[in-house]
Formats: sequence, structure tokens, C-alpha cells
Amino acid sequence: MTESICILPNTTGLGGPASFQARLIAGLHERHIPVHHNPDDPTCRTVLVIGGTKRLDLLIKAKRRGLRIVQRLNGMNWIHRKKDTGIPHYLRSEWGNWLLSTIRRRLADEIIYQSQFARTWWQTVYGQVNARGRVIFNGVDLKAFTPEGKHNRPKDGLRILVVEGHLRGGYEMGLETALELCKALAPRLQQPLELMVAGDVDPDLKDWAQQRTAVPIRWAGVVPRTEIPELDRSAHLLFSADLNAACPNSVIEALACGLPVAAYATGSLPELLADDAGRVANYGTNYWELEAPVIENLADAAEVILKDEMHFRQAARARAEAAFGLDAMVSQYIEALLPGR
Repeated sequence: MTESICILPNTTGLGGPASFQARLIAGLHERHIPVHHNPDDPTCRTVLVIGGTKRLDLLIKAKRRGLRIVQRLNGMNWIHRKKDTGIPHYLRSEWGNWLLSTIRRRLADEIIYQSQFARTWWQTVYGQVNARGRVIFNGVDLKAFTPEGKHNRPKDGLRILVVEGHLRGGYEMGLETALELCKALAPRLQQPLELMVAGDVDPDLKDWAQQRTAVPIRWAGVVPRTEIPELDRSAHLLFSADLNAACPNSVIEALACGLPVAAYATGSLPELLADDAGRVANYGTNYWELEAPVIENLADAAEVILKDEMHFRQAARARAEAAFGLDAMVSQYIEALLPGR
């Protein structure tokens, strides 16, 4: 009987978990490994929990049947504890953290962290657990995400790209930082500068942003996954706006397309942007308290990249090939999900 893998929950929509699930399923299917969302399937050997699920009853039942429970962990919800994002968002965030930590401590046989940063963060806040842990970076299809291909990168100016699934719930501060970056960077450059923002942005936030800057802003909206390579190839630099990100897909996708990245040195970014794939800047203040960053540090990092663009483009692609290939990621997941296969 062919062994299968159950993935819970069945994640759809925007954001990293849905993107990861689609990539992993495609990779498993290429290797003829059945995937479904039914832990009662008699062929099921392992349940992979992408983050958390409110169906703890299904996990308890699966564990009693002797199935392995493997949990893939991103970061944790934290901004709501430092900034007023509203009571509903606060309660959803705390509920989410409780689910994640409960599965990690009581149900998981193995935990896959997306970066060493994520692993250390969970161990620091919620303590060590008995479950085995390993780090597996997210992966990207290096054949679909390439420097070669269609693009509309400006020839008479420079474009900075910001990619976020949703700019709300406290994460809109990344847009504010991007505006301040453009303001600080524009006088240093010989070419005109523009900002492109991809993601779900509230109309009021767009109006607010337009009034805050003289730099032109292009609103790309929600970009279909198949069009992201062209989006990345059409920019000169990606600003990774998220603080304490575990392993953002937007970063590894950009690198695969030869798009270098500038970011503050928070979360996993120092791990990801090795070997001149980009530059990380000293935040300069306490980012865990959401204090305003030192923009000049970020502008310095971006300027270094833009003034030696071809070097950083080549280094970005080389870093993706060395560390973020989808085939390598799928192989590591198979080792964790179906040991001994």
C-alpha cells in the first residue's frame, strides 16, 4: 500500500502558508507521493500541520492511531502585544499562538522551523520541547523564478518593490518605512526613484501614503502567483518590510529572480541574505518595541546595492541556487515526513 501524507489545514488565499502548501504538494506529486487532507485515510502515515489547526480533535485521533504529527512553524503573533490593532485582532492572535504552542508542546513528534531564528524564538518564548526539531528553509522553483524572462523594469529610473500579502493589523508600518526609505534615498541617486507596492492595501492607507511622499507610488494590487517572477524582474531592489520574519517567500522568490534585497537585520534576514544576496541594516533602535528605525542605515544598505546592481543581481541568484531550491526543500520534507522511505 502506497503511503500518503495528510496536510492540515487546507490553506488557501494570500500569504506564505498557502504558497508553501501549493509548492510542497506539487513537489510531492512529482515524486508520486499522494497528498490529501483526510487524517482518517487508511494510507496516511504522517500528518503535516502547517502552523496550527483548530481541529485538535483530528490530531489527537491521528496520534492515537499511531500516525506521526509533524508541525511546520513560522514565527508567532507578536505585534498585537506592542500596538493597538483592535480587540478582535488581539484575540485572534492570542488564540493562534495558543494553538501553535499547544500542538508544538503536546502533539508534535517533530517540528520543522523555517529558520534558525524561528527555532530560537520559539524555544526562548515557549521553552524546549521533547519533539525533534530541524530547520528547513522555504524553497522556490528555480525554473519558474529566474532572472531571464519578461519584465518591464524602468530604463530611465529605479524601482523599489515591496511585496506583502496584507498591509494591515500593525503591518502597515512597513509601508511607512518604505516611504521614509525612498525619501532618504532619492537625493543620493542620479536617476528618478519610484516605489511599487504589491499586496492587499486598504484604500485609506493608499490615500495616506500618497500624501506622505513626492516619490511616485505604483499600486500593483494582489499579484497572482504565476505573475510574481515578472513582478520581481521588473524592479531594481526589494525592500523586505516585515519585522522578525521567519523565512519570507517574497525574499527567496526575489533572490531566485536575481533581485537583491535590502532589509533591517531582524528575524531570519541575516541568515537569508548571505553572500551578497543583499544587505541588512542595523535597525538602530528596539524593533521588539516597534520603535522607529534609523532610516539612514537602511538607505545606506540600499545605496550600496543600487550602485553595484549587476554584482548583487548575480549574487542573489547564486544564493537562491545554493540554499533555496524547491527540489532540495521537498527532499528534506520527505525525509521528515516519511523517514526511511
